[in-house]
Amino acid sequence: MLEVTGVQKRYKRKQVLADVSFQLKEGEIVGLVGENGAGKSTLLQIIATAMEPSAGELRLYGNRYVDDMKNIRKKIGYVPQDISVWEEYSVKENMKFFERLSWKRRSLEECRQLCLDLQLTQWTEPVHALSGGMKRKLNLAISLLHDPILLLLDEPTVGIDLKSKTEIGSYLRRLATEEGKMILYTSHDMDEILTLCDRVASIGEDSFYFDLLQDRGVQVERLY
Repeated sequence: MLEVTGVQKRYKRKQVLADVSFQLKEGEIVGLVGENGAGKSTLLQIIATAMEPSAGELRLYGNRYVDDMKNIRKKIGYVPQDISVWEEYSVKENMKFFERLSWKRRSLEECRQLCLDLQLTQWTEPVHALSGGMKRKLNLAISLLHDPILLLLDEPTVGIDLKSKTEIGSYLRRLATEEGKMILYTSHDMDEILTLCDRVASIGEDSFYFDLLQDRGVQVERLY
């Protein structure tokens, strides 16, 4: 279980996150919604250990981040909004490169199977020749190389075709249901959020998304 308690983030006088508390359980996909600038990406970066909070506490399976940072990082997979792959290299070369940086060793066959599980069948083609959807799938496959239990996905399907978006969603659902992975997922696509996620949490002072989902009969947790 992931436990986030009273997390805040301030930049000088600007408060970006204010007293965020929630839990994420094994096998659960939670959608995180809010306006641009509400702090969704900041919260994911803090949970991913890429940024320190100004206040508050985080625990993964009862272990405090501040006490066990190295081992906690091994359990987290993080996919930022920007596609972070080598465009001039092939899918195969990207997977081999990032496998060497991973916490866990993977054979070439295992690397390819990760891609095939995501319906990413291109293997020797250079990444720059792939569609946006295929690049997003590669980004996700790389984040799974070390078999994390917690996946943090920041707009992982933005700007891609419906087929790729549906395939990614189906794969994430299998990861949660069959492997018990915990997934925190941000998106501005409300239909995607409602189709994929078990729960929805709203963040930020603007209540647009909170009100929109409530009007559609969806129970939404207000983080702040």
